[in-house]
Amino acid sequence: MSEFLTQCAPHILDIPPYVAGRPVSDVMREFGLERSTIVKLASNENPLGMSPHARAAIVDALADASRYPDANGYDLKQALAKAYSVDAACITLGNGSHDLLEMAAHAVLHPGQSAVYSQYAFVVYGNATQACGAEHIVVPVDASMGHDLDAMLAAIKPNTRLIFIANPNNPTGTFIAGSRIEAFLERVPANIVVVLDEAYTEYLDDDDRYDSLHWIERFPNLCVTRTFSKAFGLAGLRVGFGVAGPVLTGLLNRLRPAFNVNSLAQCAAIAALDDSVFLEHSRKINRQGQQRLTAAFDALGLTYVPSFGNFVMVKVGAEKDAGQRVNTALMRRGVIVRPLASYGLPQWLRVTIGTPHENERFIAELSTIAGSARAA
Repeated sequence: MSEFLTQCAPHILDIPPYVAGRPVSDVMREFGLERSTIVKLASNENPLGMSPHARAAIVDALADASRYPDANGYDLKQALAKAYSVDAACITLGNGSHDLLEMAAHAVLHPGQSAVYSQYAFVVYGNATQACGAEHIVVPVDASMGHDLDAMLAAIKPNTRLIFIANPNNPTGTFIAGSRIEAFLERVPANIVVVLDEAYTEYLDDDDRYDSLHWIERFPNLCVTRTFSKAFGLAGLRVGFGVAGPVLTGLLNRLRPAFNVNSLAQCAAIAALDDSVFLEHSRKINRQGQQRLTAAFDALGLTYVPSFGNFVMVKVGAEKDAGQRVNTALMRRGVIVRPLASYGLPQWLRVTIGTPHENERFIAELSTIAGSARAA
């Protein structure tokens, strides 16, 4: 081991590198495929791309791209404040919501303290906790493979300082009614920060929506995080935001890197907020695609978890390595999805809902693979 590694904190060495969805270029090189033949359904991106308004805003902003961005993101904060009826002073900008999750952990955790999060929740919660040298309290999922809020409350220890909740959750796609989360917050001790990660909230049906951003007035220990990477289609620009009370927002801004949201991302996000037509079309395409994928899984006799996001988690076999086997077979055919062995789900895949054409391509290839497995 290199000498400098022996001087690193053990908890840093134990952090597993974040494994993202395979990029198209990787699969092209490994399997000798042409870009035009590849369908990527691995990273929960918007298959429609970005809003035309956002694209136009980026072109206009290029003229000033040689200048540093507004470090405080004034215009974007004002646009967010107007769109969601919140105080701009309660908003923290992030390089995607991933950035904010890590800021929250570093703001309140250190060795000797603990964080609570659910089994099969977003992997960044564990990584952020580990980076702080804090204790992991991982609570088993409920019967629906979703967060067990009562068990999470029961798991709180005297040294607990942070709770992560994802709603909807990635990778399971499960959802918790707003009334249940509100009741949960009322029971959490005031000295414990709760991060409510709502990266996929724009995909919720109207009947499932709840106004979490205004809960910060009642719960000063709450931080709600959101992103422009999913429904808004700006994954490559990396822009997210958090909403919290003044004290918690002040802590986050002490840790926020300077210029963490670039100028093109800020301008694109402002424009995307103003394009309700694109957002509604994205939701419609997602609902239709979800229905098509789950109908295909039913026809193939595959188990899946009903999803409230823009992806579906599906079990593709009984053997221990089923997920990796089917994932590799799909990649050889030019379809990229997300295997979930790193989440402790080696028999499962997470499939992003794509365009109608992409969905049909995936279904056709999966059906062929399933047919070959049955024949064997």
